[in-house]
Amino acid sequence: MASRYTPVEMIEKLVSFDTVSRNSNLELIDFVADYLAEYDIPSEKIYNDDGTKANLFATVGPNVEGGIVLSGHTDVVPVDGQPWDTDPFTVVEKDGKLYGRGTADMKSFSAIGLSLVPEMLEAGLKKPMHFALSYDEEIGCLGSPRMIDQIVEKHPKPRAVVVGEPTMMEIVTAHKGIVGLMTKVTGLEAHSSLVEDGVSAVMTAAKLVNFIGDMMAENKAKADPNSLYLPSPNYTTLHVGVINGGTAMNIISRECEFVWDIRYVAGEDPQDYIDRFEKYCQEELLPAMKAVSPVCNIETTLRSGTPALQPEENGEAEMLCKSLTGKNSTTFVSYAAEAGQFQEAGMSTVICGPGSIGIAHQPNEYIELDQVNQSVDFFKKLIKELS
Repeated sequence: MASRYTPVEMIEKLVSFDTVSRNSNLELIDFVADYLAEYDIPSEKIYNDDGTKANLFATVGPNVEGGIVLSGHTDVVPVDGQPWDTDPFTVVEKDGKLYGRGTADMKSFSAIGLSLVPEMLEAGLKKPMHFALSYDEEIGCLGSPRMIDQIVEKHPKPRAVVVGEPTMMEIVTAHKGIVGLMTKVTGLEAHSSLVEDGVSAVMTAAKLVNFIGDMMAENKAKADPNSLYLPSPNYTTLHVGVINGGTAMNIISRECEFVWDIRYVAGEDPQDYIDRFEKYCQEELLPAMKAVSPVCNIETTLRSGTPALQPEENGEAEMLCKSLTGKNSTTFVSYAAEAGQFQEAGMSTVICGPGSIGIAHQPNEYIELDQVNQSVDFFKKLIKELS
């Protein structure tokens, strides 16, 4: 007899897998594949290069055009050093909330959909429901492109994609894009008492970090107060997250590197900021550095990139979610997600899922049971729509 789970039970099951991005997600993926197989639903696993992680794509109903893709990432952010009151990988229900890592971001969306597979089959879907579960979303949306390529190449075109990131079941039609970069500064070592004999990589990097901050300050000053991006900031941000360099207090540093990102609003080109940064390096910093030694250099490399989700005029995904939720308004979000990747591949896409992004990544992450219930209602209406 095939297994049956309530929505809460399936949330508990998915959260129990420790799929922090540094770990494999295969145990969770294998569980979902086995669960679907009990209902004679085949699934396809699309692995990473070393086979330690996988996406999963599965179709419930006839594999024809006009289906709906339910997109959710399986990885979660670390819990290291966070003051959790409970085991992050064991769901605890208290005061109308389910606590656990990934309850909001974003295992609940996928879990609720999976729990309703029996109802999908009983309804006799005329159009398919596709499950698209990805890996490594939290470290740059790295896994989903492989799965999206397979969808485009092998499967009938879907009507719409719903990415279930936590939006409190609001309809999101735009998110920021993100570009991740690493800059390495090479200076010249010398005794710190002889500053003119060396070039400090650390102090040069500090100038670059300030330049990045100044570009963001310009954006904040000219931000559109009527922007729909929520939560704020409603402008393109630039942020340095990690910096490493130097050997000792009394040695002029030879190397320093830092990683930074550009989270850009839809319609902007991140290359414009990269070009400004490179111009500053080439015209303001490098001439003086190389006058001391030709070995000095500043090199920036692209580490990752996720396109922005652009608003679609009368998009299929937006119209569908409006009819299912009964909401007429839409909004934008400041975070990046896999939605832009689906849209870039030619699929109408929105974000709409249970839970709050304000709770994501925090200790004692939770989802309210009311949000679970709203999502169940959403899925049941979607099943009816496709039947």
